[in-house]
Amino acid sequence: MKVVILTHGTRGDVQPYAALAYALMEAGHEAVLGAPAASASLAEPYGMPFLPLDDGPNKLIDDPEIRQAIETNYRGLRGKKIALQVMRRTKPLMGQVFADMIRAVDLGADLIVHPPGIPAHHIAEKLGVPAVPAAMQPVWVPTATFPNPMLPVRLPRALNRASYLPIKMLLRSFAGVADQLRDTLDLAKRRGRHDVMRAPGGGPSTVLQAFSRHVLPPGLDYPATVHTTGFWYLPAAPGWAPSDELAAFLADGPAPVYVGFGSMAGTDPERIGRIVTEAVRLAGVRAVLAAGWGGMRVGDLSGDVFLLEQAPHDWLFPRMAAIVHHGGSGTTGAALAAGRPQVVVPFVADQPFWAARMHATGVAPAPMPQRHLTPEGLASAIKLAATDHAMAEKATILGGLVRADDGVRTAVKILESLV
Repeated sequence: MKVVILTHGTRGDVQPYAALAYALMEAGHEAVLGAPAASASLAEPYGMPFLPLDDGPNKLIDDPEIRQAIETNYRGLRGKKIALQVMRRTKPLMGQVFADMIRAVDLGADLIVHPPGIPAHHIAEKLGVPAVPAAMQPVWVPTATFPNPMLPVRLPRALNRASYLPIKMLLRSFAGVADQLRDTLDLAKRRGRHDVMRAPGGGPSTVLQAFSRHVLPPGLDYPATVHTTGFWYLPAAPGWAPSDELAAFLADGPAPVYVGFGSMAGTDPERIGRIVTEAVRLAGVRAVLAAGWGGMRVGDLSGDVFLLEQAPHDWLFPRMAAIVHHGGSGTTGAALAAGRPQVVVPFVADQPFWAARMHATGVAPAPMPQRHLTPEGLASAIKLAATDHAMAEKATILGGLVRADDGVRTAVKILESLV
């Protein structure tokens, strides 16, 4: 079968979909990854066909408004105003992305896989094939078990299911841009056309959730059409090897602590850099720092700290004493698979949810929100994660369960059953 995967976002957002494309190729299928042009390096080492899309909202990553959004997590009146401003600026940029997605029609496909926030189901409708929404966060399918992780307010348990309605409203805000896409595709304006969770005939779509049931609260009530497969991991590229400098650093002492926040950056990445380097010193640990795409900026470093340019998480994380990260779904999944304790410093969106879940499962100290971060607090959390034997044992056990999900191959089997 031929599967076209259309996605968007930063490298961390795109990587799980690249993992699915690679797993499909390994299973003997044809897969095309459509993603921001800047993420082409995710596809090239694996020889997977790549459809470059406009970088869209990624162009705003260094914009002060976006940094404010990350800093506030849209909390309070100021946060809500910022959210509306960001949405207004994002719409036309996503219009450019949708226009590029139309080229997927010429490729042909047996299936279209896409994040629920990308209306690629219109492409599938044009081709007359199933569209499969694939979610990296548990925010798209309502459940009574826990509230919408993207909602920054506490609600009574009775309102858990209703708390997912704002996500539908957010998607409807892009209805005008999506209708322009449908006009270009010569598709009629049918009822329910903007519901990504339903097929054109009105029945429910098959939905993939690329995270593990083992880290969600118990008592899940997802419908049978929703498959929580486990996390999707992209293995190290064929022929990849660590630099001599990284290999030497790892061999030159006890296991270090990894610290990296991906593309997350508040309004003051220098502050985050100062806090991290001081916390590492106070904790008395060796460390590997991944400065990432703006997440933190660091100055002079001691010999106990290695500044990392790039290394696959599946190779690096098992060699760490603990993993300090921002709580993105992909990094959380990689830390879980490595079986190492974590310290989660959430910035925005679903990250506070994953931070809370890591603490609830016993593999991490209490979350350390970046806006409240201090060197002393972070140092204390790092010490605990790197030395607590009970936490390490829980991380080892949970890591085994998460790896046994074999999420990406489970997803491939589900897709095979649809064709």
